[in-house]
Formats: sequence, C-alpha cells, structure tokens
Amino acid sequence: MSRRRLMIGGRIDRYVGSAFLWSYATAFLVVVGLVFLIDMAANVDDLLEGNGDGSRQPIGLILRFYALNLPFLFLQSGPFVTLTAGLFTVTRLLRHSEIAACLSAGISARRVMGPVFVGGALAAVAMFGLREWASHTVIHKRDAVLTKLESRESERVFEDLWVRDLAGNVARLDEFRPATGDPPIAEIRGLRGTVRQVGRMVNIDAERAVYTSRGNGEGWRLVNGIRYEGGANRAESEVEWLEEIEFSPAVAVSFHRARTNPLELSFSEALELGRRDPDNVVYQTLMQYHLTFPLANLVLLLVGIPLLMRHERARGVEGLARALLLCVFYFGADFIFRNLGIGGSLDPLLAGWTPVLLFGSLGIVLFDSMRS
Repeated sequence: MSRRRLMIGGRIDRYVGSAFLWSYATAFLVVVGLVFLIDMAANVDDLLEGNGDGSRQPIGLILRFYALNLPFLFLQSGPFVTLTAGLFTVTRLLRHSEIAACLSAGISARRVMGPVFVGGALAAVAMFGLREWASHTVIHKRDAVLTKLESRESERVFEDLWVRDLAGNVARLDEFRPATGDPPIAEIRGLRGTVRQVGRMVNIDAERAVYTSRGNGEGWRLVNGIRYEGGANRAESEVEWLEEIEFSPAVAVSFHRARTNPLELSFSEALELGRRDPDNVVYQTLMQYHLTFPLANLVLLLVGIPLLMRHERARGVEGLARALLLCVFYFGADFIFRNLGIGGSLDPLLAGWTPVLLFGSLGIVLFDSMRS
C-alpha cells in the first residue's frame, strides 16, 4: 500500500466516507420513517376527528403539520440514525472482506473507520445547528398548524402565562396571543406585573398590551395601564408603556414552551430562560442536555462499531444485536438521568454528562482494543 493512499482524504477515506454517506441516507429513511409512522399511527385519528358541523380536517393541513414536524422527529432519533449508518458501513466492509484486506496491508481498523467518526462528529454539529434553527423558525409554523388541527382556531392563545425578566420582575399574562390580527401582532389581554424595588412594592396592571415600535426599538404599549406604588395607602398613576418588566414576545413563547414541552426548547432559549430564572433546575438541565445529546452521535459509534468488528462475519448478527442493545441502554440512561435533573434529584451538570462519560469511557476502551 503506497503512502499516498494513507493520506487524509485519500482513496480509502473517500471510499469509506462515501459508504457511510449512503448508509446514513438509508438509515435516515428507515429510522426516521419508522418514528414518523409510529407518531402518525398514535395521533392521526385525533387529527382527523371531524368538526362539530360534520366536516373533517383537510388532508393537506395534516400533511403540512407532519412535514413541519419532521425536523423534530429527526432530533429525537438522530444519534440512532448515525449508529445505524455506522453499523451498515462496517457490515458492508466486513461482507466484502475489505477490512481484512486493509489489516493485511498494515492499515489499522481504527484508521479505516476514521471517516465514519468524522461523519459522526459532523452529524453532532448538524444536530445542534438544526435544533437552534428549527426552534426559532419551523416550530412556530408547526404549532400554528397544530392549533388549527386541535382547536380549530386560526391563532394561538396561551392562557395564565408567567414571564420573568433579568432583574427578577415577573408578569402574569391572562391571555397571550403571539400573532393576532392582520398584519399579525403580539398582544396581551389582561396583564399584572410585580416589580422588585428596595423598600417598596410596585404593581402594574393593564387591560391590554400590544408589542409595537417605540423609538429605535420595540416595547409593550399598554391600554388602561395603571401603576400602583406603596402598601395600604398606595399611589396610583397612569402608565402608557411597560418599561420596568422587559420581555419580548419570543421570550413569552419560550416560557410557554418550557411549561408545555420543555424538550423542544433550543439551547439558546434554555440559556436565556436560565438567565432570567437561575434557580430553575429545568433550564439548567436542558442546557446540559442540548450540549450532550448531540455527542451521542460519537459515543454510540465508539461503543457500537468495536462490538460489531469483534465478531467474524458468521457472528456479525450477534455483534449487531449487542451494538443496538447498548444503544437502547444509552437512551434509557439518558432518559433516567435527564428526568432526575429536571426533577431536582440530581445536579444538572451530572444529569447531563453522566451518560456521555460512562458510555464514552466504555467506547474508548472498546475502540482502543480493536484489531490493529
């Protein structure tokens, strides 16, 4: 074997990388397709349920919802897709005795698998980026469609929502509508705010608030806004703008998502909510989770590939089964530790990193023991 072929990006790397890419596409269709069908089978009856007048929801609207929900289904199963692609790649190389040929030529199995692990690292970065992008763009369109399917309403309404700003001031929103009217604007119907000030208590009430332009920025314009200061003999004054409690419509939506489906928060959203409520273990745990879960793309490859390569072709099914079983164990451990962190029973840092460190250490040992 010439030295040229061992260069990074050489013939072997291109061959194995191409095999992994095609295997990833196949694994994506199989794994995400299976998750898609399971989710559809569990929920499609409710989505198809007829309206009170006997009409049924348009099929096109349901298909639009599932198209918009596809990125989030992938984010749930992304590491399993990567592991499956890696196992498909190794199985193909073993079946054609290509790994044995490389070993005979003095090339270690670890070197041959280099492009697969590079692919796993790229998949981890892509998962993190996809979550950030989807949680700020696609999710709003998906939730708007879901509202039409579930409540037959054209706009979303969040009731009894609490928000907090960086200074610890809080506001209760009786009804928050993130996009109402034409053109759509963010609107609050019924607002009560509490402002922290040394030596006195300040409350702000308003019948309605609209997020609109103000000078060089934007803010909440109040309708019938009243500011109360002091105790029993408190002073009242009219107020036009909500100045002492700072939050945007996007932050209010994040607080709602944290209450209803916290796992769909992005890392940046969890970070922002954690800054506003630093004692909340849910946000602290989710910040760690969004950092560690993409790393499962690499951790599962470190564990699964050596297990498969330890067996000869005749026993490859056994190695494949063991690799997939360890994947199930990883997801189980991740689920348990994450819930312990969210419930406050375990430090968020430990809850997020323990599964990665445990299985990653095992994977490094197995990877180091591969035939060279």
